[in-house]
Amino acid sequence: MLKAPTRHITLDELAIDSAPLELDEDTRLALESTRLVVVRGAGHGKWKLIPNGLVGAVQIDNLLVEVKPKDKVGISQILFLLSYAKDPGFRPQNVEAETTEDLWAALGETLARLGERATSRGVLQGYVSQDEALRTVRGRIRMSDQVTHRPGFMFPIEVTHDEYTIDVPENRILRAAVRRMLVVPKLDVEVRRRLLHLDRKLADVSSLVRGHRLPQWTPSRLNAAYVPALRIAEVVLRNMVAEASPGKLHVASFVVNMAKVFEDFVTMALTEALRKYPGRTVAQYKTYMDEPCSDGTPGIVLKPDIVHFVDGEATLIFDAKYKSASANGQYPNADHYQMLAYATAMDRTNAWLIYADSGMPTRRRVRNSEIFVHEYPIDLSGRPSEVLARVDYLAKSSFTTVFVEHPII
Repeated sequence: MLKAPTRHITLDELAIDSAPLELDEDTRLALESTRLVVVRGAGHGKWKLIPNGLVGAVQIDNLLVEVKPKDKVGISQILFLLSYAKDPGFRPQNVEAETTEDLWAALGETLARLGERATSRGVLQGYVSQDEALRTVRGRIRMSDQVTHRPGFMFPIEVTHDEYTIDVPENRILRAAVRRMLVVPKLDVEVRRRLLHLDRKLADVSSLVRGHRLPQWTPSRLNAAYVPALRIAEVVLRNMVAEASPGKLHVASFVVNMAKVFEDFVTMALTEALRKYPGRTVAQYKTYMDEPCSDGTPGIVLKPDIVHFVDGEATLIFDAKYKSASANGQYPNADHYQMLAYATAMDRTNAWLIYADSGMPTRRRVRNSEIFVHEYPIDLSGRPSEVLARVDYLAKSSFTTVFVEHPII
């Protein structure tokens, strides 16, 4: 029996309309549940898919819907931004080798490649604390549990002991991500083979409980080879849903909020870049725009994304915005009002607006004041190493502006 061909719908994240298509009720409900698009009736049994402010892909049996980010930001760039935002040690080369724009192929290949690298010298082992009821003493007796659960009995004995095993958090996270990828319909045959081989290596690792938080782990010398694979595995587990049930639709979705991704990446990358300079960096710094009112407390909260302190003073102010300029190259006025409020409240003469965009920096002086708002674009469509270099230059030029009085050009 011939399989139905895949229907592939590609939308731009800024699109406000789409061609109508036919959807059965189950598919429509499944698509709506992913929140990637809003499904609107177009009449005559057809529906329009409107981007919902998110990007990613949804595969429902033979229907593939993709919402692409603006400015030609590719899959490898998104994976890097997501991973680096959680771990500044995540290197660009971990994803730069992947050029495909097929999201499932990119995710699967990256997870397989980094997983193979992590386990190339054997599966990680470590000590795991276990609670058991045994006939002999092993480890430490849990006296309170013994009295509570077995009053008046000497056996079995409630004990806690350390077991040297492969069932450690790192392997549980990696295997969970591998198994989730394997549920994706239409996954590349070679990628599936490699992921199945990884799954067999981790066959003795227990499964994660659905809906529970991911187990905690700490980067160390012992698990250093695993770290890149774990960062991608966490990206998969936090942003992807894959389900397959007998008699039901096969659904896989990978959906991210690019505004949050950009803000998190800029916060981490700029914090790292500013380490080269004196002072300390605070993310989501809370301050107030107004003086205390009659009740003795201020009420208008301000929270710039990044504030860098030098000698105890808020010296550099940054805010990240994932927005597009208008046709004439202007950014929303509200962003500049916000930066003016930040600079005024913290008694600064410079503040930086960081946009996900191409182009050159622009410096704007607020009329009848000494305050400058610097628009600083970061082009996410470049290679990850180029994006990081752009952030490094921002750190350097902002210090130059404030301490050498040489504005960004």
